[in-house]
Amino acid sequence: MSKCGFIAVVGAPNAGKSTLINALVGSKVTIVSPKVQTTRNRILGVALEGDSQLILVDTPGIFEAPKRRLEKAMVKSAWESLSDADGIMVIVDVSRKNFEETEPILKRLEFYKKKAVVVLNKIDLIPRENLLAIAQEFSRPGIDHIFMISALKQDGIEDIKKYWAHELPEGPWLFPEDQLSDLPLRLLAAEITREEIFHRLHEELPYSIWIETESWEEFKDGSVKITQSIYVQRESQRPIVLGKAGQQVKAIGAAARRQLITILERPVHLFLQVKVKSNWMDNPRLYASIGLEFRSGE
Repeated sequence: MSKCGFIAVVGAPNAGKSTLINALVGSKVTIVSPKVQTTRNRILGVALEGDSQLILVDTPGIFEAPKRRLEKAMVKSAWESLSDADGIMVIVDVSRKNFEETEPILKRLEFYKKKAVVVLNKIDLIPRENLLAIAQEFSRPGIDHIFMISALKQDGIEDIKKYWAHELPEGPWLFPEDQLSDLPLRLLAAEITREEIFHRLHEELPYSIWIETESWEEFKDGSVKITQSIYVQRESQRPIVLGKAGQQVKAIGAAARRQLITILERPVHLFLQVKVKSNWMDNPRLYASIGLEFRSGE
């Protein structure tokens, strides 16, 4: 009998949620960055384990007191994912000095009455003898299991897949066997470019940027031409993205193109334009395009 269910993957910003989902799926379905708050929208990754289909919901990082409209919408989206899920995974970065950001998430789990586990991630970054004390800290009523993993090194991934394959409810699969994500290709392409911007630009600027895939043109030879707009909020930010003689944006485009060729398995022609749109954070259409509620940020 087949099984299928939704598993919400939540945690503090930069705990390794996206890296874990990519490891479980076995392919890149969500972007990864060492900076916090990279994931803006809920993305579904689909993993298979025997007769079970695990639908993993990658959520924005949950943090206290979001200020900007976009931040509020992201946090609201993350909490809503818990209500809709069959199970919950709370990801914890054990390399941090304290776990204050994780505690509010754990306290709210009791309201959802769902099967919940804690995943201690990045165990390769701390001494092994410290792990038992950390695990005991997260052992409490309502937590069914504690996993110790390194998502980046794919250590412990199979144990998580086997656990959820056993725990999910019986039911038909909701996605075809070969579908790895619900993310449309146009949005995936925009996310890949945004990831490269996070890697290459300084701390604050990536959070003021929005990427939109303006056109997607496929040709008879199998190649695809993708045109994207990179929106910044101020004219002073535009030269930063462009770089001297346009070298920065060329490097961003080249790196994104290499990723897209690997993911799409076809030749890719990527064209980037940098534009100023001061009020993009107040545009309801852009929120809707990534599944966030515009009004939830009020």
